[in-house]
Amino acid sequence: MTLFRPCIDLHQGQVKQIVGGSLNDEGADTNFVSAHDAAHYASLYREHNLTGGHVIALGPGNQAQALSALHTWPGALQFGGGVKADNAADFLQAGASHVIVTSYLFERGQLSAARLDEMLQEAGKDRLVLDLSCRRSEGGWYIATDRWQTVTETPVSAETLAELSGYCDEFLVHAADVEGLQGGIDEDLVQLLGQSCPIPVTYAGGARALADLELVQALSNGRVDLTIGSALDIFGGEGVSLAECIAWNRNPRG
Repeated sequence: MTLFRPCIDLHQGQVKQIVGGSLNDEGADTNFVSAHDAAHYASLYREHNLTGGHVIALGPGNQAQALSALHTWPGALQFGGGVKADNAADFLQAGASHVIVTSYLFERGQLSAARLDEMLQEAGKDRLVLDLSCRRSEGGWYIATDRWQTVTETPVSAETLAELSGYCDEFLVHAADVEGLQGGIDEDLVQLLGQSCPIPVTYAGGARALADLELVQALSNGRVDLTIGSALDIFGGEGVSLAECIAWNRNPRG
């Protein structure tokens, strides 16, 4: 069954919700800046037993906040953002249930088998999440790295999902083109993930209402989980409340 997965997005040392496609070295278009720190949200998720969420560091200056969240609920939150073979163990020891990796796996735009093997050795399959966040291009989706600004030649396809599933415990897929816009999910991508992912997968991007949980469940036959960010009331949104998401997870429909 499709579940709501929580998130803590960090940018420039603060909890924020941004428009994903706008993120670059200069900054990002921002929907929300929280008055609370990352530990506050980790504590909130812990209170309601919202497991499987992710803490994402979008660029530099976020390590202290990320570590505070991981320390607040050790073993329950995944961490991504600048994860490499030489620091993955540090984040796992700091309390991350899994480390999430994307950009490190690519060299000059090409997926590196050697780096995949390195990450598998350092983190272990059961504690590794591959972030296949992507952009639409030429009739399909291609993995995007470097804060979603560099589109690689690796497609998000049934073949890629099958191949990479042997390296990790889960996939995380942000649809970068709709991330933060609250304009609706990428239905075709969700359907592809539901049909083709042999392991658990969480989709993020464009969710705007509780009805999107119902839609993802229908499109994926309950095989894809959903992250809701900018539309959520705890991040200044008006589309859906955290209480509604908690209630959904306790009693999914369909």
